[in-house]
Amino acid sequence: MALAHKPFSTTLHPYSEADIGRTELMPTHRVDLRPDGPDVFYDAEPVSDWRELTWEKIGRPYRVERWSNEKKTWEQEHSQDMPVQTQWQHFNRNFQALFDAPALEARKKTLGEMGVALKGLDLAEALEEAAEVARWSLWNKIHRIEDAVWDPRGKRALFQGLDVKKPNILFLGAADGYEAMQLMAMYPGGHAVLVDYDAYCVDGRFGAFPESYPFLGYDPATGSHKVSYRDQMDIDYEVSDIRDLKYGKEFDVVVSIGLLEHFPDEYKPLALDMHRRFLKPGGYVIMTTPRIQTTSKLFYTLFADIMNFAYRELMDITHLGLYAYENGFEILRHGRIKAHNGIIAKVR
Repeated sequence: MALAHKPFSTTLHPYSEADIGRTELMPTHRVDLRPDGPDVFYDAEPVSDWRELTWEKIGRPYRVERWSNEKKTWEQEHSQDMPVQTQWQHFNRNFQALFDAPALEARKKTLGEMGVALKGLDLAEALEEAAEVARWSLWNKIHRIEDAVWDPRGKRALFQGLDVKKPNILFLGAADGYEAMQLMAMYPGGHAVLVDYDAYCVDGRFGAFPESYPFLGYDPATGSHKVSYRDQMDIDYEVSDIRDLKYGKEFDVVVSIGLLEHFPDEYKPLALDMHRRFLKPGGYVIMTTPRIQTTSKLFYTLFADIMNFAYRELMDITHLGLYAYENGFEILRHGRIKAHNGIIAKVR
């Protein structure tokens, strides 16, 4: 599904190179055109030789097992496990609702509803509203204040140094497509194919991504920083199970963000093969997974009803790297960004 380019508009393109170095809080997200900073990408006790790592030494990832009540109710009503595609349909709609809502307004509204419940001595309702206040407060902090979900500076730092020009990019499990757009800003003139299992993502997630959001990248003619926008990029979106893709080895970069942790160990070799299968010789694989940290555990506890429909793990960078190494990848770079582990790899 090809996505049409729109004509230039100052409304759609409110930032320019004159704004580089600027950061600004919007009602639903943060704009960040700072080219560097202390909280970008850092090595995590770098592994010098992946052959020396074993699962006995590092242990297994942390499994998130507090399921959404919506999932449990669905399974009771249908007397079966929720199908994988249905899990992702519920997740994407619920998660996108967080991105769409002005967090502080939602928090203020919920505080008012909690006050009404307390005045009416409806303690059960007041407790539910208090939990909702906590969720909006945490979402505001994580996504809007700290910008840990999109994490532009961390992602830019992770993506630096690829030897590609006008790359052909394949994004598996693309959702809103953020990382492909950041890559295209950094390595302009290429083409990206976004792939997701859920048709809602085309219009409901990628289509709902703010058109005025500026991506900081480069002008290859000058080597200087340049601001780019979604509608200036050559992007196609394909709705497909990644196992059904018909591409050959035609992509310079294959990327997945928060995908591998949804596959139990017996299916991880298949998931990793999907990264290898469509890669040109010498091409790059970029993978991230959510980190094991207190904030992540709190997030997936408070947001269980919104987030926890499918199998999910939290990993250390050694888990992500060892899965990749055992399945035939050479790890070129590894480390942590705000909420995720990240690796750059090639096929060994």
